[in-house]
Amino acid sequence: MSATDVLQKRFESALMPNYGLPAVALVRGEGCRVWDADGNEYLDLFAGIAVSALGHAHPALTRAVSQQVTRLAHTSNLFMHEPGIDLAEKLLALLGRPAPGGAPADAKVFFANSGAEANEAAIKLVRRYWDKQNEKRSRPVFVAAENGFHGRTMGALALTGKASIREPFAPFGIEVRFVPYGDADALRAAVGPDCAAVFVEPCQGEAGVIPPPPGYLRAAREACDRAGALLVVDEIQSGIGRTGHWFAHQAEGVSPDVLTLAKGLGGGLPIGACVGFGPYGTVLGKGDHGSTFGANPVACAAALAVLTTIESDGLLANAAAAGRQLAEGIAATDHPLLAGVRGQGLWLAAMLTQDAAADVEAAARQAGFLVNAVQPDAIRLAPPLVISPGEVRLFLDALPAILENAATARGAS
Repeated sequence: MSATDVLQKRFESALMPNYGLPAVALVRGEGCRVWDADGNEYLDLFAGIAVSALGHAHPALTRAVSQQVTRLAHTSNLFMHEPGIDLAEKLLALLGRPAPGGAPADAKVFFANSGAEANEAAIKLVRRYWDKQNEKRSRPVFVAAENGFHGRTMGALALTGKASIREPFAPFGIEVRFVPYGDADALRAAVGPDCAAVFVEPCQGEAGVIPPPPGYLRAAREACDRAGALLVVDEIQSGIGRTGHWFAHQAEGVSPDVLTLAKGLGGGLPIGACVGFGPYGTVLGKGDHGSTFGANPVACAAALAVLTTIESDGLLANAAAAGRQLAEGIAATDHPLLAGVRGQGLWLAAMLTQDAAADVEAAARQAGFLVNAVQPDAIRLAPPLVISPGEVRLFLDALPAILENAATARGAS
């Protein structure tokens, strides 16, 4: 019995079955490489669902975490600490809200532990804002996109447009009006005087890395402005350099009222953020919201190391260049199973002509590459931002054989 077999048996006996049984047990990582319990090496093209922005065991990240945990590992939100303040100031500076000596008056940050929690904070912020305007009852509706994903906690799940994971847990106590993603006319029609806020992803990640038509985010901004609703942009997957920009909405020239972040922010440590701009930054008063572990000093130190390393090492440019290399290489690959590629930067999906994503994922794993069958006909690629041209080429050279092996396995099944 292999080491992986042993761990799978232990996993099945001790953990709830909501994740199924993972095929691989990872034990170590370095850069864009990881190793499993049996010593097999893989090129990680998934980064733990677009989380490990600096790859694995990056010196800057390990140094920041090691130093902070020896000083102070936890404080609760009853006390302040400098890593949390530093991180908030850094985020706001990257968002174009710099202010010497502290956070600017027109933007504020709330730190959570995950993307779902960041979106929960945003939902409460919206509700509290309209409550203070004495319009809570007249604006009961949230608008969100079909097939969108905002998290699995009850509020975030209410806004998640994938019916198969949402409906079994209804009702939620939140009225949500779903519209087709990318349809600006449908969005405009849905955002009326009863709308409290629009929640939108700049590109739908869990739906298969689906970008909207040009101008869609601006249309959302204009619809919200016309109706007086808040625009909440969910950059939990797209933020922190993943598209080759710090934040995807910046490339569109659109300013949200509320921004939610997580995943790549901590580089592997659990942290999320909800940023409110203008009057929305001060809506939540004392006691309105909180988190025992939110703004954990170790997670904040890790996130600050991620941001400073992306900046100092030119990883935005690397994400853009490596993403172009990867996308162009996939597009140039000739195989009946491959339909094309979509996305931006190091956030891509290889589109398939059949519902063969599970077979492609398995074939890639056998060849030493970790990818994600995000949809039946789409393979998500979200490698660390540190990936090199040589590592991209390694995958592209292997791709035809991966596709052929997947097609063979599919034909045999």
